[in-house]
Amino acid sequence: MASIARHIPFVPSKLRGDPQTEESTQSEQPSYGQILKSSALIGGSSVLTILVGIARTKAMAVMLGPTGFGLMGLYSSIIDLALAVASMGIGSSGVRQIAESVSTGDEIRIARTVIVLRRTAVLLGILGAVLVVVFSAPLSTLTFGSDRHAGAVALLGFAVFFRSVSAGQGALIQGMRRIADLAKMGVWGALLGAILSIVLVYFLGEQGVAPSLVAAAAMGLVISWGYSRKVKIEYPVMTRAEMSQEAASLLKLGFAFMASGILMMGVAYAVRAIVLRLDGLDAAGFYSAAWTLGGLYVGIILQAMGADFYPRLVGVAQDNEQCNRLVNEQTQVSLLLAGPGVIATLTFAPLIILFFYSAKFYETVEVLRWICLGIALRVITWPIGFIIVAKNRQAIFLAAEAAWTVVNVGLTWLCVKAFGLNGAGIAFFGSYVFHGLMIYPIVRRLSGFRWSAINRKTGLLFVSSSMIVFCGFYVLPLFWAYGVGTLMVILSGVYSIRVLLNLVAPEQIPLPARRLLVQFRFVRGCSKDGI
Repeated sequence: MASIARHIPFVPSKLRGDPQTEESTQSEQPSYGQILKSSALIGGSSVLTILVGIARTKAMAVMLGPTGFGLMGLYSSIIDLALAVASMGIGSSGVRQIAESVSTGDEIRIARTVIVLRRTAVLLGILGAVLVVVFSAPLSTLTFGSDRHAGAVALLGFAVFFRSVSAGQGALIQGMRRIADLAKMGVWGALLGAILSIVLVYFLGEQGVAPSLVAAAAMGLVISWGYSRKVKIEYPVMTRAEMSQEAASLLKLGFAFMASGILMMGVAYAVRAIVLRLDGLDAAGFYSAAWTLGGLYVGIILQAMGADFYPRLVGVAQDNEQCNRLVNEQTQVSLLLAGPGVIATLTFAPLIILFFYSAKFYETVEVLRWICLGIALRVITWPIGFIIVAKNRQAIFLAAEAAWTVVNVGLTWLCVKAFGLNGAGIAFFGSYVFHGLMIYPIVRRLSGFRWSAINRKTGLLFVSSSMIVFCGFYVLPLFWAYGVGTLMVILSGVYSIRVLLNLVAPEQIPLPARRLLVQFRFVRGCSKDGI
């Protein structure tokens, strides 16, 4: 096979802020070590961010009570919705544009892309803020039934501006594959934003809710701007036509991401509305609880891997052979990391529900297990979907998202009517069966993709294990069902660890994980450096 050195994203010398973005010229090598390294960085930061969010939520709930906490949730929804529309998806499209420019090694092209991304983020942020201010009274009336919150809603416009600019900076950092900076930015932004928010609410009470959201967004902007300034560029002279052309390319793909995001929000709303209408308010609460827990662990894993995988894939998107190789490698690691977690959630669903909620949520258990089956399929199909985006096929991307949306909502309506609350979980599982059957032929046509033999074997192993554990709770006595599930968790965990250790050299494993593996005797004893 031909060398892939020319396809690896290259950061020119003038753009190198530190060694973390550099890649040495190398022959074709598997990327398992890079996948694990980036997953450890982003996954660790995601866990810390979640913990900070839990602490912030607890503090706000204690200080504000149900009414004030509900007010904060409504204000946050207004910001999220305005941002989804105003930002035009540049947080995602910007990653692709930056990564594509970096893969060329053309310093001028990279600088132009960076400048246009930054300026576009600022302009869209201003537009979003102005729209929120102008329509603050109607938004207040629509949300609260009166315009007495119009002033606070207008203030939220600043949060929309700050978060829009932050999204642009985040896209720049991710596109440059500055993964360590991306991880630090997420943790520091969440931590300092939470501290500032808590202080404002502590002194101002309910009147400090809107200012606290603005302050947290402002802190996120300060942190992201600080890290993005490490990317040094020489500002080239650009004509208005060049600016317009670059911005049009950014916004064209951004519109597809924006539409996809709105579809996802619409699905979440529609499913909850269907459950509420057909099965009652309690059922809607049970579904929300199951949905949150079902995607928690796998969501962290996929988000962590996507942070580095997406820009790497863009860099080789025009080379089908290398593109497909990266996707197969990513799929294998995704299965090995996420599979045991999915099986564990299936097995210990009641204990997980009790830990995160209470015994009152026991009815959530069965729908959670159905959602876990859908999540297992998502792990398999998730990496291959990036091929469509990496190749910049917006129309196909949007059509696939729209098709999945229609099937998901339609199945939810039919299944909830037939099976009650569990029907929502069944519909989610069914929608990902459809998604896999739809996406695979598309990427086969786009890049000639085929799952590797090891991925077919690993996928079959984890899917069949998940089905055995799931069915065990229907056909076996409870004691034996738990026994089978526990055995599957142990076997799948050991299998994943041993395969991963065969894929990467010990020094490529993050140090904390290495030390843990030594304790369980998967690898040999530690030296001063950890192995």
